[in-house]
Amino acid sequence: MFVKEYTAEIERRLAVSSFPFDISLNGVQIGAPDKELRKAAFAVDASFDTIDAAVREGADVLVVHHGLFWGSPIAITDNHYRRVKRAIDGGLTLLAVHLPLDAHPLYGNNAQMAMTLGMTSFDPFGEYKGVSVGYKGHLPFPMTIPEIARLLGFSSDTGMQVLKFGKDMIDTVGIISGAAGDDVEYAIKDDLDLFITGVVPHEVFHTVKENGMNLLAGGHYRSEVFGVKALMRMTEKEIGVPSFFIDAETGL
Repeated sequence: MFVKEYTAEIERRLAVSSFPFDISLNGVQIGAPDKELRKAAFAVDASFDTIDAAVREGADVLVVHHGLFWGSPIAITDNHYRRVKRAIDGGLTLLAVHLPLDAHPLYGNNAQMAMTLGMTSFDPFGEYKGVSVGYKGHLPFPMTIPEIARLLGFSSDTGMQVLKFGKDMIDTVGIISGAAGDDVEYAIKDDLDLFITGVVPHEVFHTVKENGMNLLAGGHYRSEVFGVKALMRMTEKEIGVPSFFIDAETGL
């Protein structure tokens, strides 16, 4: 298999073309399309650490949630230049999947968190430019917030924040990964017991408190490891490409 065949398959499975409004330049950001694919690496962020680790371990493609190109094209200078150069010098293709990986009903960050919590069915939840990116539903049995945090791997080391102003035992949850603290409004509207996200801005505190809501923010990074790990497992099992995950925890 060539790199271009693999990247096309990932883009097809995640329906990347359905998210033209995403601020991320989704798809191949740096490419060596005609290179034979022997090994794939996966990480949340494209950085010195993850690019270097991918090259060092012999990966031909690095799949990330947070790529290097966002919104309008930017000059490739300074730190941005050094990241791009590291990838090119290592013969590494960089594939970024942002909102397509948040929203996917099987491989997505939010669906994967729901499945990690044992939810066997869940509905679309939240909205960004007319598209639902999160999921909501019932837990298999009532749980406390600390129990939910442990299942998801959230802790003080990952930057976890808890705002507890609602029920002690949680039955219904809404999940939107990353920097989605403001989207707690959807959970309030749907009268859910808990909203799960990555990080929460200061001003949301009073909204949560005044509405008797619970909010669990596990850290932006840690809330978004789920999707790239799911893609990694799919790559190995269904496409047959040896793959590995690079864990570059930020604690944020």
